[in-house]
Amino acid sequence: MSLPFFINPALEDFPVYQPGRPIEEVARELGLAAADVTKLASNENPLGPSPAALAAIRNVLDNINLYPDGNAFYLRQKLSARLKINPASLILGNGSNEIIEFVGHALLSAGNLVDPSEIPEVLVSQYCFAVYPMVAKLFNANLITVPAKNYGHDLSAMLKAITPRTRIIFIANPNNPTGSFVPPADLARFVEQVPERVLLVMDEAYIEFLEGAPDFLPLLRENGKRNLLLMRTFSKIFGLAGLRVGYGIGAPDLIAILEKVRQPFNLNSLAQAAALAALDDTEHVRKTYINNVLGLKFFADAFRRLNLDFVPSAANFILVRVGQGQQVFDDMQKRGIIVRPMGGYHLPEWIRISVGTPAQNERCLEILRLVLRV
Repeated sequence: MSLPFFINPALEDFPVYQPGRPIEEVARELGLAAADVTKLASNENPLGPSPAALAAIRNVLDNINLYPDGNAFYLRQKLSARLKINPASLILGNGSNEIIEFVGHALLSAGNLVDPSEIPEVLVSQYCFAVYPMVAKLFNANLITVPAKNYGHDLSAMLKAITPRTRIIFIANPNNPTGSFVPPADLARFVEQVPERVLLVMDEAYIEFLEGAPDFLPLLRENGKRNLLLMRTFSKIFGLAGLRVGYGIGAPDLIAILEKVRQPFNLNSLAQAAALAALDDTEHVRKTYINNVLGLKFFADAFRRLNLDFVPSAANFILVRVGQGQQVFDDMQKRGIIVRPMGGYHLPEWIRISVGTPAQNERCLEILRLVLRV
């Protein structure tokens, strides 16, 4: 039965993002104890949050009756000093997903549907992060998807796909869900070749895991490159996914536009305190990085021995071909291991496994071999 009032027609067949299932829900469904379920589905930090971040959260609990700092002044200043970037070049979001939505509000207009020739375009690569197409559809833009090359971005083809209506290009490096990355020199050329009238959004959610990662901050420091926006997050290597802290880095005039669509108090007090402390806990970041390097090697070596196709990963997860991805996911979940089926990304033969602790990785591989009978 339809509702008796107007609903945005873009929502009629709008895809709903399916997050990884919580441990507690799976445990309850299967009749297991939560301790017997391991979640390796959502690219979370298996070492947990920084102890310093937890202490910082406890220190502000008595003040949660007060609104948070609406400008996240201290976090903005610390990020500014750490990145050697103008504070006016930073915007804070409720996760980097909110930054993506800011971009949609600012650059994509819903008021151009009368003339189809004026509908804006959003350019992405095949196997891109699911939120990019969702934002394009939400703002009534045409999504242009360029076929992937080796499960990653084909930059030459993406340049050729730019038209006068292209407003935004999304590039994730490393890419989610494939884990692929673009060589720094190739990416630098691409950044310079994108027309100034097109905003290039570089999603760097996993950048801390990429050895020899390209550094585009100098472009924003030196000449304030106006059509480049970098996005980063505290959800991955810093282990604060449950608090939702992301940020964007761009030219001050671009950030000023995005600030106009940011809701007041979008970053809560606990999140701000935890992020501030996490930035200083370099030991926790180091341990997470090392655990990830060893975990990726563990899975890659195992998949080679088992003759399973996989995509070499530069992130904190790995994509592996298992045949019937959904069935393998179901069978593994029944045994207490939650991975991510990739049918929603048009990769039905694949699953994505987040890197866990050594013990979690061993258990995951054991269950995978049992399910695949290899």
